[in-house]
Amino acid sequence: MTETTGATTQDYETSPREGSVGRTAAGNIIKVVDPDTGKLLGCREAGEVCVKGAVLFQGYIGILPNTLFDDEGFYKTGDIAYYDEDGYFYIVDRIKELIKYNAWQVSPSELEALLLQHAHIKDVGVVGAPDPKAGELPTAFVVKQPNSIITETEIVDYVKSKVASWKHLRGGVIFVNEIPKNPSGKILRRKLKQL
Repeated sequence: MTETTGATTQDYETSPREGSVGRTAAGNIIKVVDPDTGKLLGCREAGEVCVKGAVLFQGYIGILPNTLFDDEGFYKTGDIAYYDEDGYFYIVDRIKELIKYNAWQVSPSELEALLLQHAHIKDVGVVGAPDPKAGELPTAFVVKQPNSIITETEIVDYVKSKVASWKHLRGGVIFVNEIPKNPSGKILRRKLKQL
């Protein structure tokens, strides 16, 4: 991470843990907090990653420090992650990409990973569709596998059977020919929201 002038986490093991970005690198202190309340979270509770250390930068010119740092001097990364019992961290999403359905936060990447397991789905992007009562409704943009005849209802029911109620695709499913991505393969959610 640039703001820590180097690695925030590091994998010290010869056989890395699948999906993990490692444990806290020397010189850093990492905590995971609820992004809305700032409450410290425990093991396997996903929240915002906050970092502190001797090599941490002091801020960006023209941006007030209290927008970047908490009251204890931890840099608020904007990453959502959790750690396991052995201190290994797992990145879940970015705060700005989270869908806010009522009081719940829904991770688009979690739903995308689930949908990509379906045999009839070639590619997918999930965003929040604006809703005046709920805030945002999870909505899936789906590229079908060639010759697939899967329906919106089948996809909605598939997700319903696998996740908590607040993660259901209440915004529905929109079939598209391709998911817009940047050259490095990152989904361009802004373009999906425009659709």
